[in-house]
Amino acid sequence: MNKEQLERVGTSIGFIAALDQSGGSTPGALVRYGVEEGSWSSDDEMFDLVHAMRARIITSPAFGGDRVLGAILFEMTMDREIEGIPTADYLWNEKQVVPFLKVDKGLDDEDDGVQLMKPNPGLDELLARAVDKRIFGTKMRSVIKQASASGVAAIADQQFEVGRQILAAGLMPILEPEVDIHCPDKSEAESQLRDALMSGLDSLDAGQQVMFKLTIPDVDDLYAPLIADDRVLRVVALSGGYSRDDANTRLARNHGMIASFSRALAEGLSAHQSDVEFDATLDATIDAIRNASAT
Repeated sequence: MNKEQLERVGTSIGFIAALDQSGGSTPGALVRYGVEEGSWSSDDEMFDLVHAMRARIITSPAFGGDRVLGAILFEMTMDREIEGIPTADYLWNEKQVVPFLKVDKGLDDEDDGVQLMKPNPGLDELLARAVDKRIFGTKMRSVIKQASASGVAAIADQQFEVGRQILAAGLMPILEPEVDIHCPDKSEAESQLRDALMSGLDSLDAGQQVMFKLTIPDVDDLYAPLIADDRVLRVVALSGGYSRDDANTRLARNHGMIASFSRALAEGLSAHQSDVEFDATLDATIDAIRNASAT
């Protein structure tokens, strides 16, 4: 694990950009970006369009390591290039932004109030490729729909089990047990999750660290015990469907938690903007998210 990247992610002021829309969420991301549905006739064309969107964000002068600590990539983005350079190398060498990779294969159907991650038998091979591509860390998502103590425990157990597999490959895992913002008992689910994650940290070997990506909690500073724990490199926040302004306001009330926004990062960006307009919009967005992450 790159020590300079470890120090940067663990201690610097800024946030992590989530540029990891997968096949299921890509059409919606393109439509919000101003690319009309039907503008592509195959998955390959669709992924070409979304890579162009991501490349425009990454190459913008507004996007750099002074405010953006890391970027989470989709597998196809890792395998592609930006300006003739492999994406992860471009991020670090040209922008000083630490590269992460989304490694889950989607969600199982809801059971016991949660959606676990689908089985991922090819994970070891993907992790080996990520190491070869000079990826620093990974991210994997599951979702809590109800405050079910047994369901939340199953979510935490699965996240830590796969997290230990990722650590064994030499990568930094971001565990992302999202609490759906429409969960009818969201506060209770978040309290259950905090306790389950604190218990899960005891399964780590001495000296090991993980990161967490969590929904911004209803109770301010609920995750302070996780943030203060030496076994946690960083706790980052997902926007979860909140508007950018709402997400920033909520995040700023949670001290030590930094952003890892996807939809909120791209909000207001359009394929139809000139480069001047695009860069100005992205600059203002990045500044607002960075400031909300600095509390």
